[in-house]
Amino acid sequence: MRLLTREELVASLGSDSTDSISLDPLLREDQVGEVSVDLRLGYDFLVSVLTRSPAVELKSSPGAKFRGIQTYFQETRRTLGERFVLYPHQLVLGTTVEYLALPSNVYTDVSVRSSYARLGIGISTSLQPGWRGCIPLELFNHGNTPVELVVGSCICQAKFYEIANQVQYVSEARGRKYFGSIRPVVSKAKRDKDLAVLAKLAENFHGDATLDVSEANVPELPELPVTDTSGEASPAE
Repeated sequence: MRLLTREELVASLGSDSTDSISLDPLLREDQVGEVSVDLRLGYDFLVSVLTRSPAVELKSSPGAKFRGIQTYFQETRRTLGERFVLYPHQLVLGTTVEYLALPSNVYTDVSVRSSYARLGIGISTSLQPGWRGCIPLELFNHGNTPVELVVGSCICQAKFYEIANQVQYVSEARGRKYFGSIRPVVSKAKRDKDLAVLAKLAENFHGDATLDVSEANVPELPELPVTDTSGEASPAE
């Protein structure tokens, strides 16, 4: 795996080849740095909100009403140049202005720019070769003070790595949860196949752990001496 430099990034972004990196719109050429490309904060947001539910459930519990993950977020939108306030310890799902299309031999890491990291903002996203869509941003304010973000500002940066072999990210056998999205999408962790398997294992475990005491082979405990108020030991009644 090799990190692409500015010269290679500029050549790939300017190429019409299907094996090149596509990023649209690239509003300014100076967004391309020596080893990364600055990306802009998009218009749409899914804001996490407090609810009366004790937790976000990925799987319904027996006898309880299941609440979808979408209900823990509120949708809002801003236009270019407007401000969006990210409050302390708040999670907000957003996207970039840019739509990215990766060739099948390029992998991308997206992280917050250092100027915003110094304000307590956290962003960390990885994109597989062949990915398409507006880049998802999981925004989180780790600080103690609300921070005003401006829609359209360069908030994060992407580094592009070329791998040796071509890979097939999208296929009929392997569906992708977030492929091609242009707006924020809530977690689809509930679709993970492992959850159903783990739920079955837990059910079997608790089923085996349920034991009828009348059928259990439990040895009788010996009688222990009981000490009376005089301090002398007497046999138990």
